[in-house]
Amino acid sequence: MKTINKRKTITICSSVAFYKDIVEISKRLRKLGFKVLVPSTVFKMEKEGNFDVEKHKTWFRNKNDYKKKTRLINEHFKKVIKADAILVINKEKKGIQGYIGGNTLMEMSLAYYFKKKIFIWNDVGSDLTIEEEIRGLNPIFINQNLSRLKP
Repeated sequence: MKTINKRKTITICSSVAFYKDIVEISKRLRKLGFKVLVPSTVFKMEKEGNFDVEKHKTWFRNKNDYKKKTRLINEHFKKVIKADAILVINKEKKGIQGYIGGNTLMEMSLAYYFKKKIFIWNDVGSDLTIEEEIRGLNPIFINQNLSRLKP
């Protein structure tokens, strides 16, 4: 007889600049009982002990590596679709509080389209140029309180 895994799955999305934070947050989510999916680059960075963004974004140095970026986007989209919800990690970046970039907005839009709950780590400020689009997806801002996600 096949057993059914009743644990909720949450996919973490964020700028690569916050991947070090994802390591700790994913551990905390697992302790709360979630199955956690993260961008594959997180594991590579953690294994190497190197969270230097520029080292991993090779397409800025070699335009032929954009195929790698495409592969990473496709991989993570599948994780967003597979999950029950997504958690967007957004912190200060480039002087912008609650930074969310274009790639993360694409993942949020996909989650919205597939009717997944969208949780966001911190609020976003009006200095973020895509604030309107983010708020239009009706996310739940958790203010770094993971207990708001309990399955």
